[in-house]
Formats: sequence, structure tokens, C-alpha cells
Amino acid sequence: MGSKISFHHTPYEAASGADAIFIATEWPEFRTPDFAKLGSLMKSKVIFDGRNLYELNDMRDLGFTYISIGRETIHA
Repeated sequence: MGSKISFHHTPYEAASGADAIFIATEWPEFRTPDFAKLGSLMKSKVIFDGRNLYELNDMRDLGFTYISIGRETIHA
């Protein structure tokens, strides 16, 4: 994939300047992020969650657009 993929040391580093993030793992560092920090680093507060890690009401309250598998989509 060459330059189409980049690797980062932390989830926050990866989210910096991102239009959206996609969660594809249940690793501990992705289970309880600092959502205020995460949202401040991203261009748009959009999360695609392939593991259904987060509560819908929490995502709504935090102002994220949140798309998860088999559940209601939350629109910021």
C-alpha cells in the first residue's frame, strides 16, 4: 500500500487531523479514550465502530457522529 497507510504510536497520534476513525479492535487503549482530547484532534468528530465499544448515549452527549454495527446511528 506504500504511502497510503501510516502507522502511529498512539491512538491520539493517529486521530490527529483525521476526518474520521474506524475502530476494528478491542484493545484496552481503544476502550476508554479521552474523548475530549480525541475530538479536539480530529477534523470531524466521526467514529465508525466495528466492535460496538461505546454507549450510544455517551457518544450523543459528547457530540460525536457515531456509526456502529447493528445499532442506531448517532448524528452530531
